[in-house]
Amino acid sequence: MSRENTYRETAERILELIRSEIYPPKSQLPTQNILAQTLGVSRAKIREACIALEAMGYIKLKSYKGAYVVDSGLIPLTGPSKVTPLELTEARALFEAESAALAAPIITDDALSELRHYMSIMSGSKFDGTTRDEADQSFHTTIARSTNNQMIIYVIESMWKIRKENTQLRKVYKKVCERDSTHREQEHLEILMALEKRDPIAARRAMRAHFTTIIEALLKVSEKEAFQEIQHKASQNRSRFSLADQIHP
Repeated sequence: MSRENTYRETAERILELIRSEIYPPKSQLPTQNILAQTLGVSRAKIREACIALEAMGYIKLKSYKGAYVVDSGLIPLTGPSKVTPLELTEARALFEAESAALAAPIITDDALSELRHYMSIMSGSKFDGTTRDEADQSFHTTIARSTNNQMIIYVIESMWKIRKENTQLRKVYKKVCERDSTHREQEHLEILMALEKRDPIAARRAMRAHFTTIIEALLKVSEKEAFQEIQHKASQNRSRFSLADQIHP
């Protein structure tokens, strides 16, 4: 098991205790020694997990005083623990298509300039230290902010946060993005062109088309993984029966 997976799993176990209110909002967590004994891990893993949880906004570490659970009203949205990539993408498609339609008539020239900047990073024609994935996220959240609707902004930014912080979702999306890289540029360009025309219908249609491509890619990845799993099991069965033949000729 990798070091990263170990401390992430430890952080998730502590987070489950917080969510179940065994450690309620504003309460102090047990000492690192007690948590280590309770969870059956090393103190070093507890320390790394607590640092990660503080970075995510769930706890506050205070020098010489320990760790405290953040007020529930301030805890960031993380979404359901078992959300699938397809479920998240379907939700994003609904919200972001309407977000683009709402933003189109009122989007500012400054926001359009930002979108062009992120497009140039995604295409590889410009580099300012921002990764393509970061530019992709900024492209979408800039559109959300252009709606001037705080609830829409919150929901869309939260869905991006879920996508980034969930290890399994991150892995699947990486596969999809690698498979879908040739289409993403053109799809984002069509969204941008619709917004430049201040056309809500075209903006909605372009955003929906973008997510339709992602969903199709997700389904292909899922089918491939399922097929590979079947092949793996078949190979195991062949090996098992081959061994049995050797033992009992």
